[in-house]
Amino acid sequence: SDARNADLPRWLDWFNRSRPHSALKGLPPIAAVNNLMRNHS
Repeated sequence: SDARNADLPRWLDWFNRSRPHSALKGLPPIAAVNNLMRNHS
């Protein structure tokens, strides 16, 4: 639907940047991507 398509960018941003993830000790998924090389641990 048009409403779903319009809201998708906001939802994706929340899903990847804000959503706490239990496997990452409550950090959002983007935190793991930003630290793939373990430079920021």
